[in-house]
Amino acid sequence: MIRIKSVKPNSDYTLLLTFTNGKKGVFDVKPYFGKGTVFKGINNPVTFQSVKVVHGTIEWANGADLCPDCVYLETKFI
Repeated sequence: MIRIKSVKPNSDYTLLLTFTNGKKGVFDVKPYFGKGTVFKGINNPVTFQSVKVVHGTIEWANGADLCPDCVYLETKFI
């Protein structure tokens, strides 16, 4: 299973990710804004910057998280 190893939030609401297989890429979070109650708050700059890796996936301080497999599939690799 490929999981997220590190995350760095960018000012344009994208994330620079490193995966456990060594691949790096950019994941755009903007399509998730407003989807469901928990994702409503991640467009706040302070909340967005709170992203961290938890058990191989990404999670924000408000409890929003994303499936690491979905994130991997939607990441644009660099």
